[in-house]
Amino acid sequence: MNLSVKVLEISGILDGIRGNELRREVSNVVDNGADILLLDLKEVKFIDSSGLGALVSAMQIVRAANGKLFVCSISDQVRMLFELTKMDRIFKTFADQDEFNRQVLATQ
Repeated sequence: MNLSVKVLEISGILDGIRGNELRREVSNVVDNGADILLLDLKEVKFIDSSGLGALVSAMQIVRAANGKLFVCSISDQVRMLFELTKMDRIFKTFADQDEFNRQVLATQ
């Protein structure tokens, strides 16, 4: 089974404006047939509540298309936010793209 994997690298501050861009990007990726989407947040310095909402929307978009969404390389601030909002239970996170490749792609 050959799955299509797409990595989106996000940078800066994930707020309402960037969140809307992220939703569009995720929709495009899913429409183009990606089965697995990895959001690399290595360059994201801060996420506000609307950015968090955008991540949840992204998850819903991917799930609606029967895909899987993963997150990697989150900062301490983002990790704390995920834990406070219980998002760490929703999003499967990896230390980095290498760990994702080892754990997810190797098993496909």
